[in-house]
Amino acid sequence: MHLDMDAFYASVEQADDPTLKGQPVIVGGTTRGVVSAASYEARRYGVRSAMPMVTARRLCPQAVVLPVRMDRYLELSEKVMAILRDISPLVEQTSIDEAFVDLSGTARLFGLPAELAPDVKRQILAQTSLTCSIGVAPNKFLAKMASERNKPDGLYILEERRVRSFLRPLPVVRIPGIGPKTEEVLKKYNVYKVEDVFRYPPEFWESHLGRQGALLYERALGIDPSPVVPDSEPKSFGAEDTLPRDTRDLRVLTMWLLSQAERLGRELRLSNWFAGKVTLKLKFADFTQRTKTVSLSEPTQATQTIFEAARHQLQEFPLALDVRLIGIAVSFLCRNPSQPTLFPDPDHRRRELLDRALDAIREKFGQPSVQRAGLVATAAGRRPR
Repeated sequence: MHLDMDAFYASVEQADDPTLKGQPVIVGGTTRGVVSAASYEARRYGVRSAMPMVTARRLCPQAVVLPVRMDRYLELSEKVMAILRDISPLVEQTSIDEAFVDLSGTARLFGLPAELAPDVKRQILAQTSLTCSIGVAPNKFLAKMASERNKPDGLYILEERRVRSFLRPLPVVRIPGIGPKTEEVLKKYNVYKVEDVFRYPPEFWESHLGRQGALLYERALGIDPSPVVPDSEPKSFGAEDTLPRDTRDLRVLTMWLLSQAERLGRELRLSNWFAGKVTLKLKFADFTQRTKTVSLSEPTQATQTIFEAARHQLQEFPLALDVRLIGIAVSFLCRNPSQPTLFPDPDHRRRELLDRALDAIREKFGQPSVQRAGLVATAAGRRPR
């Protein structure tokens, strides 16, 4: 089974603010950033995820544009995943709003997939006020294709006997992994639909596309032996922002780093990961990009520790050009820190307690209820002093 939440970020905003229902909603950053999510109302105007915000505003000037609220999305994502894990221990979460579930052996407890899938949709709606689309099929590839069939709020059950008739008329580019270069090769041989793949034997595709060609032929047949892999571990977490205007003002850049460290620290604590490395990323006005990574003395979840590591790296960068984009990534993740050091940082415990206190306040009263002084700005947008 494959589950995909419908326009997740935008749908969360509409669920939390009923006045937004039926309106085009775009979730993203500043006019210089990109679209993180678009409601289905906004998509009718051509707005898509990863589109430059300036383009999205031009296509849909009447849209309500909202900032990303990652804490809220993570909170609801965990509720959805908890519902799935109550059904099966084999849940592979592939993103904040998508997952595969192996339903093998669940029929005795929960009934056949045709009975279980609608119940999952009802539970998610009841607990989150959000809709999702579900596809049930013999393997992961087919389940994902099925979940896309009737979006939004869809349910499609693809039985083994109908696999070929389901796949054959579909555009071949719907098969995951087909990029622009592969698409050009397919067009060269007049392959536009899945059924067109069978004009040539598998050896032909393997000789022209290598391993990708063999996979193409297998997927066209509906073959995918990959198992559902539960608890796929992330390699890193990241946060980055395109700035409202290019700048090399260290005070402004530092304010952005503090905001990003807040988001990353919160994400680490919510998911119970500790990070051993911090990477600073800068993109300059000429679109060149540089990164710098530092290893921490001990793995951390502390916002202040992440911030100070990134700030120190920023101070070491020669800023010959204005900065267009700034970001932080944390990596070298572990579930528990290594054995305590002989001489632990005396501030570390205080930082942990502060973070937990802030998390508790925000959990109860919302994200804007408390802010670090370095992030407080006036309504006029002046930087904090």
